[in-house]
Amino acid sequence: GSLLLAVHFYSSPRAAPLIPSTALGVLLLILSALLAYAGIRRSPRNASLLLSLCLTISAFWCGYGVTFILAGQGALGDARDLRDAVVPGLATFTLALLLVAVVGLLCREPILALISGATSLASAHDVATRHSHTLGSSAVACNYLIVCLVGGYFALGRILYFLTKGKMALPGTDLAKKKSHEQTQAAGGSTNPFAATGLILNMLSAGVFGCRLLGITSKLFMGQVPWLWAAGIYQIGICILSYRAMDVLMATSFGFTSILKFAGGYCLLYPVWQPEEPSFPTLFLVVFSILFAVLALFLSLRSPLDGLYLLVYVASCLALACHPRGFFASGPQGVAVAIFVASALVALSHLYSVKAGAKIPPGKRNGAVKVLLTRSSFLKLREGPDFHAPYLGYSKYADAEALAFACSVLASSALTATGDPQAPLATVVIPWVVVAGGILKLLSGSVAFARGKTLESSAFILYSVMWIIWGLARYGGLYGTARSFHSAVGIAAFMLFNSFIVFCTLFLNITWFFYSLTFMLVALSFFLDAIHALPTGYDMAATLSFGLVSFYCFLSALSNGIFEGPCLPMGGPIVQLGGVGGATSKCLHLPARKASSVKRIADILRSGGTCGIPTDTVYVLVAACNRPDAVEKAHRSKRQAQDRPMSLWISSLKQLEPAKHLFTPLLWDFMEAAWPSPISLVVPRGEWVDFLGMKDSAKYVGTPQSVAIRIPDCSVTTHLIDLVGPIVVTSANPTGEADTTHHNQVYAKLGDKVDAVLCDGPSPENIASTVVDCTKIDSGNIGFFRVGLVPKSQV
Repeated sequence: GSLLLAVHFYSSPRAAPLIPSTALGVLLLILSALLAYAGIRRSPRNASLLLSLCLTISAFWCGYGVTFILAGQGALGDARDLRDAVVPGLATFTLALLLVAVVGLLCREPILALISGATSLASAHDVATRHSHTLGSSAVACNYLIVCLVGGYFALGRILYFLTKGKMALPGTDLAKKKSHEQTQAAGGSTNPFAATGLILNMLSAGVFGCRLLGITSKLFMGQVPWLWAAGIYQIGICILSYRAMDVLMATSFGFTSILKFAGGYCLLYPVWQPEEPSFPTLFLVVFSILFAVLALFLSLRSPLDGLYLLVYVASCLALACHPRGFFASGPQGVAVAIFVASALVALSHLYSVKAGAKIPPGKRNGAVKVLLTRSSFLKLREGPDFHAPYLGYSKYADAEALAFACSVLASSALTATGDPQAPLATVVIPWVVVAGGILKLLSGSVAFARGKTLESSAFILYSVMWIIWGLARYGGLYGTARSFHSAVGIAAFMLFNSFIVFCTLFLNITWFFYSLTFMLVALSFFLDAIHALPTGYDMAATLSFGLVSFYCFLSALSNGIFEGPCLPMGGPIVQLGGVGGATSKCLHLPARKASSVKRIADILRSGGTCGIPTDTVYVLVAACNRPDAVEKAHRSKRQAQDRPMSLWISSLKQLEPAKHLFTPLLWDFMEAAWPSPISLVVPRGEWVDFLGMKDSAKYVGTPQSVAIRIPDCSVTTHLIDLVGPIVVTSANPTGEADTTHHNQVYAKLGDKVDAVLCDGPSPENIASTVVDCTKIDSGNIGFFRVGLVPKSQV
């Protein structure tokens, strides 16, 4: 990428540059996508500055590339327009990359600091060149050439490292030495390595409007839209990555700020087809400032610096509400300068915290607030390993419900704006409804689905589609008399779908029932408007009621995520059901991929608990065989039928070695040949059972004549048996029902009857084990009680 820019700036004094602007812009867009992928793929290994550098330069080249394409297509006019278009982005990334370079030097990352510093200098020279033609563009090209040489050196070092299998590494390119050190530092530093890039994107959008106030650019126009919308798109990506980093509050804040970026771009784009400037709905911006203030309050409990930072956006929303011209007025532009400075300072703090493992200022949480809350019996901060425990099983994402409910508040408040029927686009409503109510709610629905919240995700996705279609049709000038019947049919279909969701929320909780019911009232107002039968004031009342319910849900989602216990309860289900909906308490659910989870399950089993666990076939319900109380509990919770007795599992034949003399040689050889596998062997009952310490548990296992025994072919299960000892096993479903093939099913069927579920997603197989009758094996006969995963021929 730097080589392309170096060639471009070396040849720019010519009449015809070597690389046409359009081609250069397209290539920069492709390279920016690759850089973003490299940064994101790098992040799971450690919290390196390389992540921030890759994402920052990727956003830089994305906006710069689109600007080159516009210039190549003649959309920017003369050189003055081109200068006004590129300078805000160049100036912002000059400072942003300088911050990365400074932190790189402080943390002894010379190659990274050199690349970042050279790119920053190139951008600074580019700005100077565009303001003074006496300065040539060779300095810009030289800086990009430095980036090429340093990047080539680093790439060569990595290639040599891989080809020689780690035996040869050029100085500064051996990442293996830094890896463990970085991970140790990251454990004590920031938990969200993506936050710094999100703050840099806030600098970018603020820089566009701040440059106009400071006189660096002569006007605001469509040439600056690429910077704003590139920042908005990347910030939605940062929002998703922040949910991956389990940082709900920062993810929500980045979702909020991305809305402002898209709205700013819309305002600059609007004068292209209309001569006047668009106007802003006051109510929406006041509501937005309230949401920012609430989020700042909750964020300050975790990080006072981040909480204070969000107060600048409260001022920004209020400034926009006070000026009908919105972003074109000097008041909001002045606040944009404050956002730029604050974002730079907080970004520096996050960059250093990620790398050095120490906060600027020190302290992870507000000490005074924490001491105050520890004395409160009502409010207690939620901490510990289960802080982001998903609703069902394992999830890579934190909960995004707070953002979804906030988007409902924003979209409903935007609908109260009274637009001009002759100029429907003149009032800024589309960004609020389409981006907030549509795109971000669609994102929240996807995250909810990933967390196992099927009903909630269905509601969010349905509502997001409704907001997008209605926002574009009603406020985009596409809605007219001829289309009213078609709109009414579509809205009626949405109301039918939503009636299913309203019915299902009866079994979820009271708050969700009112949330879906008030959206039905909003959809009804859309329907009545389409058939020209809308009563006066009904639409306002419906949207305000939906907004108020959504605001309560927003507060509840935030408070229940920060504090232990339901500070603002969502209420219980209106109609009780068995399983999850009707359970008075939910059992513990732990991810199977963590060794600490398996150890915790072992502790529960040793203390007399029952658990659902994954195996090499389907999920099973287990109890330690030396705990008769636990075995009896499993027998009761399963409603075990007499013709389906519980079986016995061990992890190795060594556990039966003391009783080897009690088995016939043929049976012992057959067990050695068959296990570990999904084959259960029914063997004659004998004194060998006593060697496993079953005691009073024996009466629940097998029949008086025989016992089914197996060694599973699953490392998690055998490791658990190594920790606990032999276990008593039965299928994790009530007798007579189908086998459970996902931890969600175990949770739904037995969640109120077991102590924990070890979650590993879908089962590797949908079929249970094969049960072989070995009671007459010495006479040359075996039988089959059940033919499961392993066929008869293989047995």
